Amino acid sequence: MLVAFSIAPSAEDPEGGVSEAVARAVGIVRASGLPNRTDAMFTTLEGEWDECMAVIKECVDTLAAESPRVSLVLKADIRPGWTGQLQAKVERVERHLAEG
Repeated sequence: MLVAFSIAPSAEDPEGGVSEAVARAVGIVRASGLPNRTDAMFTTLEGEWDECMAVIKECVDTLAAESPRVSLVLKADIRPGWTGQLQAKVERVERHLAEG
């Protein structure tokens, strides 16, 4: 499965920035060993349901320990038996674009 998620505390600094908190969450994701990719809006994980949800829960717990409120947005592509899709899905789209 692929799980794209966005997580942020209610407020990190006086100007509303959350980059330090997001960096803590991304550090947890990278330490998990699961295939992942982070962009400007989401971090995407690839793995089994329990693996992915455990990582996301750890991210939530870490931010919740420092903030009274945490925002979490999830989007999942649940496709049993498929692996390597973090890159393969993008490659399929690029191939179609190249074909015109």
